Amino acid sequence: MSWILFIIIGILAGFIAGKIMRGGGFGLVVNLIVGVVGGILGGWIFGLFGFASTSIIGSLITSVVGAIVLLWIVSFFKK
Repeated sequence: MSWILFIIIGILAGFIAGKIMRGGGFGLVVNLIVGVVGGILGGWIFGLFGFASTSIIGSLITSVVGAIVLLWIVSFFKK
């Protein structure tokens, strides 16, 4: 069950980050990849500041923040 939840949170986080950074989503597969990598990046960033998420909403917020940071970094290389 945790893998399914991890995938759902990744898709949602990628979609939300895509809406915030670009104004639209990227498609199901790319949203999943951006959300999962963003979750890892967000967990690392929040860990540096001593924060840890224990709820589904906290995991979603962490993943969205990480995905936004990931898209922001990618935008430097895209130009």
